[in-house]
Amino acid sequence: MRLDDSTLPDYLQRLGWLAGGEAAVVEKAGDGNINWVRRVRAGGRSVVVKQARPQLERFPEYEAPTERILCESRYWEIARTIDRERVAPGVVAFDAAANVLLLEDLGDAERLDVAMARGQDASAPAERIARFLGAVHAATAGDATLAGRFPNDGMRRLHGDHIFVLPFHANEFALDPPVRARAEAIWRDVSVREIAATAYARYLEPRGALVHGDVQAGNVLLADRGAVLLDAEIAHVGDPAFDLGTLFAHLWLPRVATGAEAAAEAALDAAWRGYGTARPDASARVRADATRYAAIEMLRRTIGAARVAAVADPAASLRVIDFALALLGARPQGG
Repeated sequence: MRLDDSTLPDYLQRLGWLAGGEAAVVEKAGDGNINWVRRVRAGGRSVVVKQARPQLERFPEYEAPTERILCESRYWEIARTIDRERVAPGVVAFDAAANVLLLEDLGDAERLDVAMARGQDASAPAERIARFLGAVHAATAGDATLAGRFPNDGMRRLHGDHIFVLPFHANEFALDPPVRARAEAIWRDVSVREIAATAYARYLEPRGALVHGDVQAGNVLLADRGAVLLDAEIAHVGDPAFDLGTLFAHLWLPRVATGAEAAAEAALDAAWRGYGTARPDASARVRADATRYAAIEMLRRTIGAARVAAVADPAASLRVIDFALALLGARPQGG
């Protein structure tokens, strides 16, 4: 069943969210890059509806297993038993047969990336999100039964290819000439490619803990109750440092882009403090691994397919590239 704006109200009536004959307003919600997503308003209440389809919503050239919505539902199901601060969105209903997930609507809550773009300090939301991640990781670490409940390898590899592979090999992504020259130097550098490949191999290992898989600032809403983490379509069992590294990357990136990387340190320290509160056994090795993932994520957001607004200016891109390479201990020649 493929929902659209005209059939969605009838579907919600059958599901029991809408009363028979009740009027409803259907509108787009969020970017909808991966799933078909709508907000439905009726009778003074609202809900967000997500349907997983065999292709990505914004990039239909990519096939994507619909099991991703099952994995997201299961991620929130497990998180709900751990999440005392309501960092996770509330689940209203899940229809496995239709690949549909209904979530609470957070309305016009601002995204963290938008708030950071206008200069807001990210320390409080970073600490809150990291504390939630640490709690999920601590509660699920070493659970051998979880990998079988998260059959999400297709999404994990699709996501992983865009992070660890495509940015580090010759490609036709639209890059400004000075940025392309720097990217070409990276493509020629075997050491950078090997660092990314080693990190990818660890990312793919089905061991560690339950991982959200996409802790980017665009997936964090600043709700009245505090930061809320969305979009767990890439949830899987893997390396907990990956979640932390993605968060680090998106705390660093907009500040580094403007040459103000020192301004990110408070948020980074807050994130590490929050993570350690929930997972006091987190070692310096975890932070080092997270930093490596962060550097790779910043590179893919600058020379990969999913570039962010913060690096639209070539000078900003070059600052981020240099910063990320320094974190990796790499300095390709000829760029």
